[in-house]
Amino acid sequence: MGRIPIIDVFPQVDGGRWAAKGFVGEVIPFGATVFREGHDAVGAHLELEAPDGTVIDRALTRTYSWDDEWRGLAQVTAEGDWRYRIRAYSDDYATWEHNATVKIAAGIDVDLMFAIGAQLFSRLASDAERSADTRELFAGVAATLSETAGPQAERLAAAYSPAVAEALHAHPAQSLVTYSAWHPLRVERTRAGSGAWYEFFPRSVGATQKADGSWVSGTFTTATERLPEVAAMGFDVLYLPPIHPIGEAYRKGRNNTLDPQPGDPGSPWAIGGAAGGHDAIHPDLGTESDFRTFLAAADKAGLEIALDFALQASPDHPWVTEHPEWFTTLPDGSIAYAENPPKKYQDIYPINFDNDPQGIRAEALRILEYWIGLGVHIFRVDNPHTKPLDFWEWVIHEVNTAHPEVVFLAEAFTRPAPMQGLAKVGFQQSYTYFTWRNTRPEIEEFFTSISQETDAFFRPNLFVNTPDILTEYLQFGGRPAYRIRAVLAATGAPTWGVYSGYELIENVARPGAEENIDNEKYEYKARDFATAEADGRSIAADITLLNAIRRSHPALGQLRNLRFHGSDDDSIVVYSKHLDAEFTGTGRADTLLVVVNVDPHSVRETTVHLDLELLGLPADSTFTVTDRLSEHTWEWSAHNYVRLDAFTQPAHILHVIHDESGTS
Repeated sequence: MGRIPIIDVFPQVDGGRWAAKGFVGEVIPFGATVFREGHDAVGAHLELEAPDGTVIDRALTRTYSWDDEWRGLAQVTAEGDWRYRIRAYSDDYATWEHNATVKIAAGIDVDLMFAIGAQLFSRLASDAERSADTRELFAGVAATLSETAGPQAERLAAAYSPAVAEALHAHPAQSLVTYSAWHPLRVERTRAGSGAWYEFFPRSVGATQKADGSWVSGTFTTATERLPEVAAMGFDVLYLPPIHPIGEAYRKGRNNTLDPQPGDPGSPWAIGGAAGGHDAIHPDLGTESDFRTFLAAADKAGLEIALDFALQASPDHPWVTEHPEWFTTLPDGSIAYAENPPKKYQDIYPINFDNDPQGIRAEALRILEYWIGLGVHIFRVDNPHTKPLDFWEWVIHEVNTAHPEVVFLAEAFTRPAPMQGLAKVGFQQSYTYFTWRNTRPEIEEFFTSISQETDAFFRPNLFVNTPDILTEYLQFGGRPAYRIRAVLAATGAPTWGVYSGYELIENVARPGAEENIDNEKYEYKARDFATAEADGRSIAADITLLNAIRRSHPALGQLRNLRFHGSDDDSIVVYSKHLDAEFTGTGRADTLLVVVNVDPHSVRETTVHLDLELLGLPADSTFTVTDRLSEHTWEWSAHNYVRLDAFTQPAHILHVIHDESGTS
């Protein structure tokens, strides 16, 4: 403990066991609890050191007058290993100012207060680290305070001037300076923390069905034709399920049956067959050369390709014969297949990481290096919570040491501890519980958690649906539910995702299951997006608009700035995202208010109540808002009437109009 106590420094992950996370362009809250004995004032600054050694020195402010937490915001602008510490000190000017104001007004120790002030400013005027102009200013204040004639108010005014306040804000009158330890901060590329994802099965894109009912698979060549459409909707990342050969043994048929028919393609996650394993491409999709051409076309369209990394094998995978020790052999001599009771995956053998950990690690790293060498820099990892945590810590460290641009997304729908553990040891992003958070209390709890409680290490990717997940909310909420969930996902976090078919409101479930009937995991699915749009059966235009709003409002590219406001209706969710002018790159603050009717079956009328301080506005402000969804404009204040019809307009995304100074 130093002379001035500094505790509860943030952001930290488990006391510094792992580095806190940021991404290029992210605005991060830093702070600590700082106090001292007695009544003398203290102050605190952030010292944030970039990888090139540049130090950003920012004053922190006390959160509330009644507590001792000091915090401030800083933006990280370069990839690499940053570090920061908190500098605390006795604020000699603030202590004198308070005492002088109280005592001189009461006629107590008047001459003593002026003498102490003159002594303080004389000391500051001799500080060689201050500019010549500042030293001259402080010398003048010291002389004025030393005068015995003249009105007391005028003498004090010299010490209370805006010029003095400005000079001391950047360089306080500090003594008893104390430092916290240095704390690590790992800053990764922007796409590690912000982006819009789209998922499609390349075998379905361009697939055709013959007159006899059999199918011809889509290829990388036909999938290339879909790339401009995905990019036009505003997506940044295109995620592909596994593209490897698929096993024949225990192949699943349509709707996850154990009775495959001739021509059924099987699940892409049943990896491995006669054509190879994890470093091979399914022959129906094309060749390695075709895949390289596909990657180049995606890059030209402004899309990054994310590839599935699923460490498991079909019974036909080469590993089964070459490395049987990598699997679990049961007492009857059979190999254990994957299960998640009541679900059974007879077509998949899970890896046993304890039988040959070094061999498995080497093979996993080899596979990743192979695909990275082809140009893949994002991996969506299947079920990482079913593999040892120390394995992921090792392999992600190895990959990111050599390739810091590589991003790993954890598909871990599991308990909080393993989900968060995966994020701590290196996963840049994770799927979340968002899919099952539908009511106002659930959304408020969930969004608060990801933006303010786990934000130092956990980056949520808010996928609205997956091939495996079709919630009751989507099954029975119709088109309104799909629009509502898209608004929440696109504005609630800087990264969100859509599985192909969402825009077509594919909401019919397999009986008794929380997944689509005729699931694309087990069959080809040809979709006519153009006809659906022409017939008004698509919400692609809504998704395109949401992504355009995200790109034009930097506040939506941040995670930690989400704050909730109130409404008189339990089905109306209200939250804001605000970014100060110094961080937007435009010279103006960016503020959005999101108001959503989360009941897809109703029309709601209510009053919403705003905490204007969270928007950077005075409490009695009136201000102009423009709805980015409808382009309607209104004058708002702290309390406002709204009407949201789930069937026509379920949400507002309101842009608060600021002037160039950042105020309304």
